[in-house]
Amino acid sequence: MTTPSKREFTFRGVLLGALITLAFTAANVYLGLKVGLTFASAIPAAVISMALLYRFKDSNILENNLVQTQASAAGTLSSVIFVLPALLMLGLWTGFPFWQTALICAAGGTLGVLYTVPLRRVLVVQSELPYPEGVAAAEVLRVGDEQRHLHDPQNQGKPRSSGLRELGWGTGLAALFGFLSGGLRLLGDAFNFWIPAGSVAFRVAAGFSPALLAAGYLMGAAAGIAVLVGLALCWGVVVPWLTAQASPAAGQALSELSTQLWGSKARFLGAGVIGISALWTVATLAKPIVQAIRNQPARSVAEGAGGDETDKDMPRSWMLMIGAAALGVLFLVVNDFISGHMPDLAAGARYGLAALCVLFAALFGFLVAAACGYMAGLVGSSASPISGIGIIATLLMGVALLALHALVPAYASAVSGQMGIALVLFMVSAVLAMAAISNDNLQDLKTGYLVGATPWRQQIVLVIGCLVGALVIPPVLDLLYNAYGFAGSMPRAGMDPNQALAAPQATLMMQIASGIFKGSLDWSMLGLGVAVGIAVILIDLALRKSGKGALPPLAVGLGIYLPPTIGLTLTIGAVLGWCIGRAIKAYAQRGGKDWTAAAEERGLLLASGLIVGESLMGLLIAALIGFSGKDAPLALVGEGFAPAMWLGLAYFVGLCVFFYRRVLSK
Repeated sequence: MTTPSKREFTFRGVLLGALITLAFTAANVYLGLKVGLTFASAIPAAVISMALLYRFKDSNILENNLVQTQASAAGTLSSVIFVLPALLMLGLWTGFPFWQTALICAAGGTLGVLYTVPLRRVLVVQSELPYPEGVAAAEVLRVGDEQRHLHDPQNQGKPRSSGLRELGWGTGLAALFGFLSGGLRLLGDAFNFWIPAGSVAFRVAAGFSPALLAAGYLMGAAAGIAVLVGLALCWGVVVPWLTAQASPAAGQALSELSTQLWGSKARFLGAGVIGISALWTVATLAKPIVQAIRNQPARSVAEGAGGDETDKDMPRSWMLMIGAAALGVLFLVVNDFISGHMPDLAAGARYGLAALCVLFAALFGFLVAAACGYMAGLVGSSASPISGIGIIATLLMGVALLALHALVPAYASAVSGQMGIALVLFMVSAVLAMAAISNDNLQDLKTGYLVGATPWRQQIVLVIGCLVGALVIPPVLDLLYNAYGFAGSMPRAGMDPNQALAAPQATLMMQIASGIFKGSLDWSMLGLGVAVGIAVILIDLALRKSGKGALPPLAVGLGIYLPPTIGLTLTIGAVLGWCIGRAIKAYAQRGGKDWTAAAEERGLLLASGLIVGESLMGLLIAALIGFSGKDAPLALVGEGFAPAMWLGLAYFVGLCVFFYRRVLSK
């Protein structure tokens, strides 16, 4: 590991991180509202920080790491856009109030950072979770640092590492695929087949994403099999069963009906599995988390004597101070929101309602932080279902407010109807900020752990990143709303509704919250998901006890909830990793220990490169979309280009073959 004596926390690093934050937050807000997706910003931030800090001779890997840590936290905070636009769709807001929006983001994000502090030791240091993006970012920083010191006198005569070459192969191949598919649109990004069988149809679909292939390779066979089990259960049993009971609309194809039922019903089954699995995960982690909190230093880091700097977290006194401030801000902004939209509520009742909302967000936020951190470690931040956590938070918050409405007469008229829906969505935005930040932060802390960073410094810049991102999000949201409008909410008359931003997750959250208060929400699939989750937990326990393997329950839930184009690609990557692992063991006696270690490193570097290449190309294409205002500014062909899928499949198969042969090469 790198020694922590190098300059790490610098003013120029914080400034550079803030500048990268501006670009990444804006890009993520735009893409999230346009197509419902955001990009992981840690790796592009690492590459950009290296390129800019490379000119300073006294810069180093630790300073680069803090820059990417800060920038990725701010970029991730933009996930609040999956909820906040719903307040405009409800007609409650006519724009995004700067201070309310910024403070709800800042408070939620800061609490998300604090929740990950005790989780670091449990989920990063003491865990074998793969953390695909965190490992990839560490490899990028390490290879870049090797290049920086290539010509230093002390390195003369040493054998040169092949790390840059392997990383370059992965980066180049993934970037080329991204350019040909997402840019020129010559390659398809997925195959999608429907197998009709009477009144139902079975779906087989997989994406061609190099980054997801790499994430599957890194996450391992057990998680890959669990995702496949979820996929098979969803598309082989649940969706056909639902389709057989439904009647298609006039002219509606079976494939369209099946996809509609997956989105409106089957995904709730996945959310139920994720919810009960998340509770189980937190329960199994409770003891080590409590122990980690007890082991937190009570006083300032500066007062601590000796010890390993690379194992020092933020002290308890700092956590309590920052946490109290964040909770105080959250209480004030929630109270302001309630007083603005429920003016008839008495002051005492208003304060009580605000306190209860903050208490819910704080407690549920910690459970979410642990669950999201575990999921990010298992399958990576990009594949972690933040919207699924949003669904669970919306359901629980909605039920809590309904109970309050029924049990406390003072809230009988205030916490109901549209106002109840609005309060649920406002609080879920804070929970979602905590979820998104914990989802990303543990990847950053894994990167720091691998390169020898100081955890408490990383945790401080994570808070800074959240504060900077919170200031950027409201004006960007306002700018985009006034330029395009949202589906169902246009700022001015005469605007083209075809140009409106879809904001699909916000629409879904609003529909769920409305269904709770209007009594029209179907709870059966959610309950069935909880039952399935309990069954999977019992199977996983039996497998682990017998020593025959494992079936991670959260991964099964992800297989149900995520689109099959994500789930099956993760499984293919896991199978590729299993095949390569077996081949390495078979060749180990012939090649020796040195060859085995080199082959394993080649696999890690190639996988890291695939994640890096797709991330960078995704960032570039996002910038082109933002500047041009077009969905496909570089497209050479239209959407009906028939060979695209087959060309994409050929590229993906070729990539898998190249990966296998490259890792096992001499």
